[in-house]
Amino acid sequence: MKPALAASAGALFIGGAALLWGATGVGPRLSSPTSVARADPLQQVPANGRIFLTKAQLDQALASGAIDRPIKSLLALRKPLRFGDYAWNDVGVAAGPTWARIDLGPQLISVFRSGHEIGTAVIVYGSDNKQTPVGKLHILGKDRNHRSSLYDAEMPYSLRLTDDGVSIHASGIRWGAATHGCIGVPLDFARRLFDATRVGDDVVIVRTPRERPS
Repeated sequence: MKPALAASAGALFIGGAALLWGATGVGPRLSSPTSVARADPLQQVPANGRIFLTKAQLDQALASGAIDRPIKSLLALRKPLRFGDYAWNDVGVAAGPTWARIDLGPQLISVFRSGHEIGTAVIVYGSDNKQTPVGKLHILGKDRNHRSSLYDAEMPYSLRLTDDGVSIHASGIRWGAATHGCIGVPLDFARRLFDATRVGDDVVIVRTPRERPS
């Protein structure tokens, strides 16, 4: 499957305030302690590079439907994520349930373990003629060196999500590209994700409206 469509800034809204869930070229995800303070209810960026949610923030997020399970912390990124960028930091995060949230609006994937975000990256996804499905899916199979016979294409570190072959896999991540329904991620991120997940883990795919620069 070929790489996917272009991205724009996005946000996860918690009650009346926004957790800056990501950006590709338009504004930072969590660019600095100053912007974090402006985006209250986020707390200041701690030394360990994580933003911890309070119980009130979590309750608001769950009630609003922005998330469907508890989240304890998000990675604090200090510059915008652009095509090909990713962050991964699982230092000190205990073993536990792992799941991924993919938002097709801002074109971002977030990977959680034991309630803590351990990785995030800009994605590419399905074009109009073969759209990426939304909903709660599961990893049905893993193939480190998968090659698509249908599209004659390498799909390294493939995590299959549907019976008809929609998968998360390593791909070229660039502006204006499109897949045949898969979720493409940077190669090094794909390798880390492949090693961090197992068959049966949840993958939640949503599509929130894109934020437009003012």
